[in-house]
Amino acid sequence: MGVADHLHPNLRKHEQSNSPEAATSADERVRRESRLKQFLSRPEFASLAGTIMVFLVFAISAGNSGMFNLDGIMNWSQVAAYLGLISVGACLLMIAGEFDLSIGSMIGFAGMMVALPTMYFHWPIELAIVFAFVGSMLLGALNGYLVMRTRLPSFIVTLAFMFILRGLSLALSVMFADRTIISGVGDVAAKSALAHALFQGVAFHDLFRWLGHMGLIKLLDSGEPLVPGVPKVIVWWIALAAVCAFTLAKTRFGNWIFAVGGDANAAKNVGVPVRRVKIRLFVLTAFCSCLFAVLQVCDIGSAAADRGLQKEFEAIIAAVIGGTLLTGGYGSVVGACFGSLIFGVVQIGITYTSIDSDWFRVFLGLMLLFAVLFNHYVRSRVAQSR
Repeated sequence: MGVADHLHPNLRKHEQSNSPEAATSADERVRRESRLKQFLSRPEFASLAGTIMVFLVFAISAGNSGMFNLDGIMNWSQVAAYLGLISVGACLLMIAGEFDLSIGSMIGFAGMMVALPTMYFHWPIELAIVFAFVGSMLLGALNGYLVMRTRLPSFIVTLAFMFILRGLSLALSVMFADRTIISGVGDVAAKSALAHALFQGVAFHDLFRWLGHMGLIKLLDSGEPLVPGVPKVIVWWIALAAVCAFTLAKTRFGNWIFAVGGDANAAKNVGVPVRRVKIRLFVLTAFCSCLFAVLQVCDIGSAAADRGLQKEFEAIIAAVIGGTLLTGGYGSVVGACFGSLIFGVVQIGITYTSIDSDWFRVFLGLMLLFAVLFNHYVRSRVAQSR
């Protein structure tokens, strides 16, 4: 199979429409598919269907519990947004045919890179945040470089970094703070105009206050709205997902991602910079992990060495539920976002019902199994129809 077989569908259609054969004859060689069939073959179809199913289940079982009130919506949206940040990066890397199992450990380590310099070396928190982003992205680049240089499976290299970073987080926190949780970072962030504006609290507070005084949302006795605004992690998630979805679908770099995931050797033979593409995606996953950590540290007010535990698996599950193949070359950022939304709705929604929360992991595993089977079926049908 050539690299053209792995090009993004929109770009492949563009090439076909400009080919001499397409220009001279619109005959049986060009198969026309209905819009419905095209939609069903989209990678995000399964996650969209799953999202609708989950919303219907909770609308029936918890519709009167407050889950779909504005405060309830913000609760499960915030959970989905945190997972969505890392699932977007994991999705793009998986489409390129690689994995990053250090995502969760990077969250804990990046949190320590913010908290330790701020609380024990008295750095300005803005400098500590920049330090955390630069350090995380350099570690992501090192991950990618080692994978490309040694040609070892990314599963093994990043598994090693998962243990290294988790161990460093524990060791450094105990060394400097004599405990694994460092508090007080939120108070420092609140005093910084830049950190507070970008990473702490909520957005659109004035709009929500106006809606409250207009009688559209509930007000507290103090006159402040019950829901003060949109948590900033949701704003970051939407912005990051929009940029990455556009990059994947509409740019040459996005086409390269599909190409290297489909057949790296064929992509290299036609001039795609395989090594550069994959290293940049490892840097992206590290950036997403650090963004998760910074938002969480500023919002909760503390950093903990065990933060992000098993988040790498949750990010992979969200991406797979969203239609991304474990073998690479096929997937969708929008689908990964739907996968994260399913995760958030189920995790918070189950507390609004009488169902034991222990069943949450069972449901997540079943969703993963269903998504893998469905994606395999859709992908095989698409391959047969070509």
